[in-house]
Amino acid sequence: MKLIIIFLSLSIFSIQDEIMQDIGTAMKAGSSKELIKFCNQTIEIKINGESSNYSKAQAEVILKNFFTKNPPKNFNYIHQGASPEGLKYTIGRYTHEKGAFRVVMFIKKIGDKYLIDTLNFSEE
Repeated sequence: MKLIIIFLSLSIFSIQDEIMQDIGTAMKAGSSKELIKFCNQTIEIKINGESSNYSKAQAEVILKNFFTKNPPKNFNYIHQGASPEGLKYTIGRYTHEKGAFRVVMFIKKIGDKYLIDTLNFSEE
């Protein structure tokens, strides 16, 4: 019984790791089409202090415009963690030709999936 619980726990962590890796890949590619697959039905996007809630379709357009204006050079995670309530967060660095953005993501478990609920880009 203990072995089954350990196995299930490891499976959940590997799924979370895989999702985080896929989100990182989408950020590195500057692909709004790929990134939106990991977003909640409504998502808060904040860019340099300007914040709004968007539907998935609207968010894809906002992200596409962001990536077009700031073509990616690289993205990497700096820190990842979770609150006691299970809300996951990441802090990353998105670099582009003219500089970099600190990227903070809040990721919620919705049903059986982990989805980005908030995405915050702050110019460094």
